[in-house]
Amino acid sequence: MTLVDLAAVAAALPGPWSSRVLGEVGDTQVKVLRMDGTGLPAESHPTAEALLVLDGRLELEVAGCLVPVPAGQLYVLPADTPHAVRAGSHGTLLIVERG
Repeated sequence: MTLVDLAAVAAALPGPWSSRVLGEVGDTQVKVLRMDGTGLPAESHPTAEALLVLDGRLELEVAGCLVPVPAGQLYVLPADTPHAVRAGSHGTLLIVERG
């Protein structure tokens, strides 16, 4: 893969919170998704996850605390950390996680 227009890829997704794998580096996937203002229930993953907000804002809840992640900021969730997305999260999110 060469150059990727992340905003165009996110805009073309079938719906909010559906992601598209852009590529893989070893066993790690790079994905993009579009947030639409709705929240998501708590979940956790067996591996760490990096969340980079390209535009908009991610309202992340980690261990009961609000962690606002504005555009241009990166948040790394440790493995097995319960987290939820609060309503108001919007924009484009790049996710790097083990596939």
